[in-house]
Amino acid sequence: MALTPRAEDYSARYNDLVQQADLAENSAVKGCMVIKPYGYAIWENIRDILDKAFKKTGHQNAYFPLFIPKSFLSKEASHVEGFAKECRVVTHYRLMNDPEGKGIIVDPTSKLEEELIVRPTSETIIRDSYRNWIHSYRDLPLLINQWANVTRAEMRTRLFLRTSEFLWQEGHTAHATAEEADIEARKMADVYYDFAKNFMAMHSYLWEKPTHERFAGAIHTYTFEPMMQDFKALQAGTSHDLGQNFAKAFDVQFTNKNNEQEYVYATSRGISTRLIGGLIMAHGDDKGLVLPPALAPIHLVIVPIFKSEEDIAGIKKYLSPELEKLEKSVFTVQSEFLDTWKSDIKVTIDEDDQKSPGWKYNEYELKGVPLRIAIGKRDVENGKVELYRRDTGEKLLITIDELSNTVTKLLEEMQLSIYAKHAAFTKENTYTADSYEDFREKVEKGFVLAHRDGTRETAEQIQEETKATIRCLPFDYPIEEGVDMITGNKSERRVIFAKSY
Repeated sequence: MALTPRAEDYSARYNDLVQQADLAENSAVKGCMVIKPYGYAIWENIRDILDKAFKKTGHQNAYFPLFIPKSFLSKEASHVEGFAKECRVVTHYRLMNDPEGKGIIVDPTSKLEEELIVRPTSETIIRDSYRNWIHSYRDLPLLINQWANVTRAEMRTRLFLRTSEFLWQEGHTAHATAEEADIEARKMADVYYDFAKNFMAMHSYLWEKPTHERFAGAIHTYTFEPMMQDFKALQAGTSHDLGQNFAKAFDVQFTNKNNEQEYVYATSRGISTRLIGGLIMAHGDDKGLVLPPALAPIHLVIVPIFKSEEDIAGIKKYLSPELEKLEKSVFTVQSEFLDTWKSDIKVTIDEDDQKSPGWKYNEYELKGVPLRIAIGKRDVENGKVELYRRDTGEKLLITIDELSNTVTKLLEEMQLSIYAKHAAFTKENTYTADSYEDFREKVEKGFVLAHRDGTRETAEQIQEETKATIRCLPFDYPIEEGVDMITGNKSERRVIFAKSY
């Protein structure tokens, strides 16, 4: 089944690719997805790399309950308001056979004294534990990370991008001062940005969310937002400075160095399986996925051209010395928080005799495998192999003894090249606008830097009329006074607007 061309229907093409590349499928539970082995392998790579980065910055992993007492969400007013419409609620604890013989029903006598919320995020239940863990300034900072699943009721779902259950990590920290908490929130936003750039090969904007777009209960929310190929923004991850809001709600206090009781300052943060959707939309082409080598489950696929078992045996013997070298080889990725990341090179040989070489080529292009070798009896005789590069479509004819070094070099080169392509695309489609008329034209084809007066009313008017929202307030863009493009009121800086997922 052919992929819908991107230019014809970008949304349909995304759905086609998720399913045809064997990443995920819809489940029997409405709004939820089954992540298939190939898609989950990408998630494992994301998880393993970030886990090392978190631990290098001092975080430890822990696990907290899936169920949260309803009263916990009521303790922080803005938090419950932000999540109230998205919560799944458990009201009973037992099933029974229907007395009328109509199957299984909920036992009406098993109603819970207090309903339980199925975890939409864990700020409340984690802060309740912190109240018991933290007593003195010597217990701070407390840096905890959790890898888990969360559920949020969604009316319109889309595999990876928005589902009623998804996988994620959530970091929760506690600090002695407001300054330390904000430094932590910004630092972890930097970790996400570094990961997006160096591992996902995605150029993103690392900026602060405006007041009305902050996480429920936060005093600052930092975000990294890459541009997708249809010019929309993807909120790919966020880091929040929570101030003392949750500490006060859950009475998390400590004795400071002056022997005084004080509430801790908190942060939280998270990324999810939504990042896989970002990979698809940032790098894919009409043939399928284009995976950055750092996250690819397979780096090199070998497609032998054969007619008999004897042919296969001869090809394997021919390749054996170089495959042994590849098994011991690594390619490296430079990262601010992980220094030099070293990845084993994963190689697979497709010996399936029921599928033609051409079918296999299409399959591995669809799945975004970075490198491919086609090799037959004639290649063995000539001492050469043809190496195909997925990101550019380039074919290289190399001698067999060049294979290991060439593969290592190309994987490192491809990682940088894929990022450079996405960075160029993003910058080419980021505009500046001063008039509302100019803004409305440009926001259809990219990100737009424009002045705003800071009011929620103006932001909501723009969203209603254009479907564009304020994605973030730039860190690295110079402060430039101007006037709001609608009201004419004074503006202290430009912000970035875009349509988004």
